[in-house]
Amino acid sequence: MMKRAELLHIPDEIVMNKIYVIRNQKVMLDRDLAELYGVETKVLKQAVKRNLNRFPEDFMFELTEIELNNWRSQFVTSNSDKMGLRYLPFAFTEQGVAMLSSVLNSEKAISVNIQIIRIFTRIRQMLSDNTELRLGIEELRKKTENNTKNIEVVFQYLDELLDKKENEKPRTQIGYKTSKK
Repeated sequence: MMKRAELLHIPDEIVMNKIYVIRNQKVMLDRDLAELYGVETKVLKQAVKRNLNRFPEDFMFELTEIELNNWRSQFVTSNSDKMGLRYLPFAFTEQGVAMLSSVLNSEKAISVNIQIIRIFTRIRQMLSDNTELRLGIEELRKKTENNTKNIEVVFQYLDELLDKKENEKPRTQIGYKTSKK
């Protein structure tokens, strides 16, 4: 069974290009998921509506007209693409995509679903790694700023000492005087 599922592999780039940020969440739209699963959007939406209790707001939400228009304006869409969006699309979060596997129970849907979840996980890991890297760089920058300030203070003290030395009167030597012959 697993060997057939592995044959249904879709390139990661195709899946990643179908992940959007809407309402500050990484989501996939119903039409893109339907395409990946090899079903009509109408079939996917019907399956979701029959199991609506499995999809709370943090798993899936319907785009508003404004969100749909904003999304459309970000991407150049052809007339055929617009025709596929007569109804407001559903947006599925990572958890919603995982829940879809229980609603759409075909071998292809399960295989594609596993792949999508792995990609979401990889994206989250990359963001986490980048955040750690940014925090490390910020910490180094702060240390460098502190070191720069400390070095400036040291040079300021050195300049003051040099100014003091230049402005001092010559000192008379103390100690034993020896006669010169």
